[in-house]
Amino acid sequence: MWPAGAGGRLPCPRDAALRRAAFSGNLSALPSQLVPSGRSVRVFISANPEDTIAERSALREHVYPKLREFCRENYGLEFQVIDLYWGVEADEWDSPELQKTRMKLLEDCLKSSAGPCFVGLLGEKYGNIRIPGEVESAEFEMILDAAVEAKLETRILEEWYCRDENAVPPAYYLRPKSEMLKNYQNTMESTSNSMSENKWPDISEEIKKIFKTAVKLLYENGKMKHSQAKRYLSSAIEDELDFALGKQTPAFLKKCVCYIRKIANIERFVKIPEMGKYMDVIHTAGKFLRDPEAHEKLIKLRDEFIPTIVASSNLRVYTSVTHCDMKLGYSQEVENHYIEGLGKQFYEDMIDIIQATVQQNFDTETDLLYDEVLQHSSLCKTYSTFYEYRCEALNIVHKYILPSKTGHINPLIIYGGPCTGKTLLLAEVAKKAYSWLQEEMGPDSDPVVVIRFLGSTETSTDLKNILQSICEQLAVNYRCLVQSYPKKIHDLRDLFINLLNESSFHRPLVIIFDALEQLTDSDDGRKLWWLPIHLPRSVRIILSTLPNKHGILQKLRCLIHEENNYIELTARDKKMCSQVLKHQLLRVKRKVTSGQQIYVNEAFSKCTLPMFVNLTFREVRNWRSHKDVDESSLCVTVHESIEQLFWSLENKCGSRLLSRALGYITMSKSGLSEMELEDILALDNSVMYELSENVRESNPLRIPYIYIARLKEGLQGYLIERQVKNVTLLLWANRHLQLIAQKLYLQNEEDLREMHTVMAEYFLGVWSRGRRKPFHSNDQYLSGCPDHASRGLNEAGKHSMDQTAFDRQAPDQPWVFQCNPLEPDIFFINHRKMTELIHHLTRCGKTDDLLYGVIMNFSWLYTMIRIGQFDKALSDIELAYIYSQEKELKFLASTLRSIKFKVVKYPGSLSAELQQRLLPVVSSLPKLRHLLLECDKDGPKYCSIVPLHSSMDVTYSPERLPLSSSCMHVTEILPTFNPSTIIAALENGSISTWDVETRQLLRQITTAPSVILGMKLASDEKYLVVATTKNTLLIYDNINSCLLSEVEIKGSKHCGIGGGSSFINGFTLSVNHALAWLEASKDVTVIDLLYGWPLYHFHCWYEVTCVQCSPDGVYAFCGQYLNTTTIFHLGSGEKLATVTSEFSSGFVKFLLILDTAQEMVMVDNEGSLSVWNTEEIANPQLIDDFDCRREDSEVVSIELSEDQSAILICKALSIELLDTHVWKVAEKFRAKHNERFISAVLSKNGNCIIASMENTSAIFVWRRDTGQCMASLQEISGTIVRLIKSNHHNMLLSLSTSGVLSIWDIDIITAMSNIDKSGKPIQRLVLPARGELIYTLDGSDSVHKWNFSTGFIEAVFKHEGIVENCVLTSSGEIMVTSDNKCSQYVWHTVSGENIFRINGQKISELMITHNDQFVVSLCEQNASRVWRLATGHRVCNILVALQNAFITTANTFVVGMAKNKVLAVSLWTGSITKKFCCDDGASIVDIKLVPDCPDIIVFVTSTETVNIWSLTEEVICRRVQLPANFLKTLEDFEISPNGKLGIITRGDENINVLDLYSGKLRVVHAPGVIWRQRLSRDGRYLVYICFRSEDDDDNGAVSSLIVMRLADGKNIGACSLYKTPTFLALSQRHLNIIIGFDDGSIGTYTVVDRVDAALKIKIATSNSRQIFNNTTQVIRPKCHNYSFKVTADCIWRESTEVFARDSPITVTEPEVSEATPTKKHNYCYEKVCSAIDCRGHGFAPDN
Repeated sequence: MWPAGAGGRLPCPRDAALRRAAFSGNLSALPSQLVPSGRSVRVFISANPEDTIAERSALREHVYPKLREFCRENYGLEFQVIDLYWGVEADEWDSPELQKTRMKLLEDCLKSSAGPCFVGLLGEKYGNIRIPGEVESAEFEMILDAAVEAKLETRILEEWYCRDENAVPPAYYLRPKSEMLKNYQNTMESTSNSMSENKWPDISEEIKKIFKTAVKLLYENGKMKHSQAKRYLSSAIEDELDFALGKQTPAFLKKCVCYIRKIANIERFVKIPEMGKYMDVIHTAGKFLRDPEAHEKLIKLRDEFIPTIVASSNLRVYTSVTHCDMKLGYSQEVENHYIEGLGKQFYEDMIDIIQATVQQNFDTETDLLYDEVLQHSSLCKTYSTFYEYRCEALNIVHKYILPSKTGHINPLIIYGGPCTGKTLLLAEVAKKAYSWLQEEMGPDSDPVVVIRFLGSTETSTDLKNILQSICEQLAVNYRCLVQSYPKKIHDLRDLFINLLNESSFHRPLVIIFDALEQLTDSDDGRKLWWLPIHLPRSVRIILSTLPNKHGILQKLRCLIHEENNYIELTARDKKMCSQVLKHQLLRVKRKVTSGQQIYVNEAFSKCTLPMFVNLTFREVRNWRSHKDVDESSLCVTVHESIEQLFWSLENKCGSRLLSRALGYITMSKSGLSEMELEDILALDNSVMYELSENVRESNPLRIPYIYIARLKEGLQGYLIERQVKNVTLLLWANRHLQLIAQKLYLQNEEDLREMHTVMAEYFLGVWSRGRRKPFHSNDQYLSGCPDHASRGLNEAGKHSMDQTAFDRQAPDQPWVFQCNPLEPDIFFINHRKMTELIHHLTRCGKTDDLLYGVIMNFSWLYTMIRIGQFDKALSDIELAYIYSQEKELKFLASTLRSIKFKVVKYPGSLSAELQQRLLPVVSSLPKLRHLLLECDKDGPKYCSIVPLHSSMDVTYSPERLPLSSSCMHVTEILPTFNPSTIIAALENGSISTWDVETRQLLRQITTAPSVILGMKLASDEKYLVVATTKNTLLIYDNINSCLLSEVEIKGSKHCGIGGGSSFINGFTLSVNHALAWLEASKDVTVIDLLYGWPLYHFHCWYEVTCVQCSPDGVYAFCGQYLNTTTIFHLGSGEKLATVTSEFSSGFVKFLLILDTAQEMVMVDNEGSLSVWNTEEIANPQLIDDFDCRREDSEVVSIELSEDQSAILICKALSIELLDTHVWKVAEKFRAKHNERFISAVLSKNGNCIIASMENTSAIFVWRRDTGQCMASLQEISGTIVRLIKSNHHNMLLSLSTSGVLSIWDIDIITAMSNIDKSGKPIQRLVLPARGELIYTLDGSDSVHKWNFSTGFIEAVFKHEGIVENCVLTSSGEIMVTSDNKCSQYVWHTVSGENIFRINGQKISELMITHNDQFVVSLCEQNASRVWRLATGHRVCNILVALQNAFITTANTFVVGMAKNKVLAVSLWTGSITKKFCCDDGASIVDIKLVPDCPDIIVFVTSTETVNIWSLTEEVICRRVQLPANFLKTLEDFEISPNGKLGIITRGDENINVLDLYSGKLRVVHAPGVIWRQRLSRDGRYLVYICFRSEDDDDNGAVSSLIVMRLADGKNIGACSLYKTPTFLALSQRHLNIIIGFDDGSIGTYTVVDRVDAALKIKIATSNSRQIFNNTTQVIRPKCHNYSFKVTADCIWRESTEVFARDSPITVTEPEVSEATPTKKHNYCYEKVCSAIDCRGHGFAPDN
């Protein structure tokens, strides 16, 4: 993804060392956060909460989002600010728990931040001293005595502090406010009492006063040290500044900043009440004074401590002095001015520090293996920190790992039930294995430890991926060069075994697989065939598994018989659990009392799993000695304990917030980062609503970080952190926790969908860039309010909130973060969006977002391919197809498979490849339009070629399903509503319902021993009706495949002789009825489908041959012999009418009911047809009839078009189309000699006919309007014997002789017919200087006129002979052509009229002067002529034969070559005016005019010299000598417009660029043999086509179209061509490329270079592109055919011309050609003049 040296940074030695340590498994050498550049930028904000509210709010709202965007875009890292005071109630600011959390987070930021880590905001306020949360009993009692000595009232201290014997040593702790203040409601409750609010500040001040006085007294008396006293006397900000700045190295301080705000003369304003929040104020003797003690401490901190730090380091400190308003003090205006300046400075400083300290870390971006290894190492380090048990198992593993002299070494297996600690044990082993081996074998040894926690990463459950990543890791460690990794799993396993043998005594190998049961069953991974059983002496493999999952342990026991190789982890001993608990408690200075130990022992008697012990520790460490504990205090199972833990957290965080936070983490695909969790919770209205109720200082922007901190702290060890692609994610430590969280928080389907929607919107970036999300609550949440009154309040509040919307500061979510817009290939991938978005979109049912936001998003597709995830992209598209069933996705997947080789090798070509393949089908698959627009928008960044019209034949492969070994066994096939489901009946009596895509049998019914005659589905697909040879109809419930009823069809007395033995001849279904009849029977039995019994018999005049019901199910039409039809009422059984056609010899084979026109069509067996009006159903009237009886005209199939405008009748030898409006045969297609049609169907719009022939294995597509066969699709499974059309989905089912069913999409098939073709290879393309038309010559008698935008043929100009030359005027309105029958034609291209025709001479070349006045007709045999276009009159004759001729820009000369001469012939006299002759017998090879210098001619001679000749001065200006033998294979020679460069191709793989000024020759290598080249009109680009080398496996690509920018020689675009090109042309005005192909089609392209992107994108996205039309079908204009004049208007003879008498041109002598035209002459003259825009001779071309 990154070019070498990207970002200009080589890996530093530290990075290389980290990489080595990670690959070899030396975990102790890896840093704690495991990412070389740190996990994120985390900045701790230290400030007094009272005086910095405005600053912190402004920074949060305006500055942090910008910094976050900067870090994401430039480093792929998160920027996070930790400001714990934000969103916390004012009376909680001095809470001991908050201060403890602040110090912990400060330490974490200093350790783990990748960039800046600390910002201090210091003003004129020192801040309050803190209330201690816990004091050791001896110290507390000493303080209490000192307070009594100082004559202070200590009752409040004794009330609020309680002795706790569970502390080690015993301590006094501050009781919770909720417990002490009876009226006080905890912050999580919705109401609060103003009295209790006022009460707590008084109590806290009283407590602080006692501590302050007593501690001072103790310090003065020498009973307390300074460090002890400081804990009670300093403010929070002093502690934080001291910790962050006073104890760090100077290098570290570069990452810290302090902003000091001084307010001049602030003491003067002490009386203003509002100023109390900006300084420390005391109230004494009725006066307000500045607190002198606090001021003194502030001076020491601000003016002494910080300057001292600055003097010894590079700490950034900014001091600003603000002046107060004389009356108002520190007014709002003054503060706003300060805040504005602070915001700018803060932003600049953060950017400076980030740029100086954060490395752009691309290792994990480009190296997938390194990222995989880091993820497992990260998990290993995390898990090993939770390992508590020094059990015997660890010693056994230790012994196993060390070298041994014994013979056979087998893998070691650790097994045990859930929560027995297998993963923690293996993590501990992996952590220590490296050091164990080094201790044993000496420091020179270099062990390799490979660890894989199966199931923990995306690729670690699939055997093939696991083996490949381990092989890659081993190859890196043992320096083995593996050219390419095997594709086959068995070869990969062999490589794995070979790499194990690379280990040695000094480089031993340990491989650890945790949780084998997580392997998927792909490649039979769970059968363990891949596991080496006998290991080399220096290799150890350790495995863990559950005992009863997938039979893995049982399989291992079959492979490894030695019992010593198995370690079972069982529940621990109760005594040992108590010991572990004791040690855990002592580590946090806690214990349990002897009374409490009884209940602990009781719990351990029920469960001794390691996880249970840990959960018990969580509960027990919060016990207080004076609180009652009983048997209900502890849970007795792991499950209950986890639930208890979650419920206890709900009290701290709020039930809604906790349930949603844990729900989001659980439902995420790979975990969530802290910032993502904050963002997502902020977007969840139900969480924000709960917060707005609880936090009175309502700020609906974000979630206060304190809640995230509490959540992480409460679940420490259970919610762990893992590094994935530079991001630290929170996820559950084990699957048990995840299952419980799922059960508690993800059960409600509605909540689940809502949560997936929030996450999908977050990763889509719906609410980013300042978009405001409406703030309304969840009704469910409101309905859970405790009492009716508060419910009413809530609803009122909800109404007011509904009116508001807030920016939640969600970040933008592009697919890639572009570091440099000018270098589109340098970027960071947004891996989080890549991983999560599809997962959530599929689960919340946002199909449109899935379709257009991801799958049809070019950036997503390009990025996936760019980072080597092509197969993952393909599987995501297939997943989206499963969810949405959009056939566009299926087609896109097959398209991508077909271009895989090309786009994986050259990702930049993706847009052009997609456009070429999708443009032809976009009219049939309209949802692909979005992807094409995306390709237009983003594709030119990577490939400058944009296809405008693609003539590529659609490569399409149908879904195939083998039904039987032969088509003879298949009785019937029925399509269904579901496009991929079909029902097939076999002659053996089985009826199967298949999913064609998955080839899965969904349901099966058997009717054996009866043989099936036929089956049909009811219109609603509720009933499946089957006819059997037992003369019964079986009615099945189609959904449940159960038989509902069996009805016998009996003949009647009218049946005639032997009627009883007849089989069912046919049956049909209406809405509620089935109608069946026997062979040679005159009766039709009507059966009620619902009840399954016969209702009545319809008796007809003759034997029944077919029955059709009206679409509404009211009438039945019974066709009979003698072309008779009887109409019955289905409801009453009444006979309504009988009609007979006059062609009464045959029988009615088909009946069609046109319900829109109220008509009935009878088709007999010979194809004759009669149409009846059924408006009056009892008295039908004959409208029309057709007698189509001919030999062998048997009707094979019949179809009524969807709009009922046409009827297709397929006969054995022909296909006829009837127009139902006028009842006439509109089109007729005949089969070739000896060919017979099997079946034919119409496309959806009726424009195409799709048919199959006898004994062919192809489906043919004909265009109705031209009769052209547009495509022939091969069926690889054999000859097609049957075609069935599904009208539900426009699908075509074909059955081949080998019993294989294929399902074709008719929409895609008919897309092929949208491509116009002239039918022969294009030999020449002619383009007018202006306008969007193309004219082609193809070696036939026609010139085809094409529309440049749509690629459709608009007109065909027919000639008498084969057209050889064609020229156009600059406007393109007049065209002059010549053919091989010695004729020239002048055409008006708009009206198509052949204005006049000249006979008499064979023309070798035609030219028109630049002013469109004259035509030059060059002849090889006779005299060439210059003649006036408006009149056809000769101007002069040219008696010399010229080759490669052209007209000069000034319309003065015709310049051409003749053997060894260059001649300039005057256009007015025909005489040779200028000439150049070669010396020494050399000849002229090629000649060119320099476009920008009209008088300069460049020609190449056979002596390999390039000559630059001035026409006016008749001198050679410059000569350039080419290398010897250079011209032997000269193919093409082009000159740049300024005459500076010559481009020469010689039929090889090189482009030779010749500098005509200096004579230097530069060779540019092309990817294949160059076929044609063209230089753009402005000379900036070279367009060439080269053929592919044979070793390129590119799925049918013949050649490549490439555009090279001459300024830097860079290929700016490449595009595969899948047909053989026959002509290449460039337009004059814009760089549009037109290519003619060998099948008579054309392709048009434009070039969009970034140099002039604005102009080019305008062209590429103009309305000329068919994909921009909103109509799904491209409306094809009628193609006009224009014919030539039969008689010539003028005949040329030698040097004279003879005009015909009836010619529109006046018959006059040549000398008086300027005579006034006659009336006849006027007609032609005006016609041509109006078209050619008469201009003077001084015409200069429109450049």
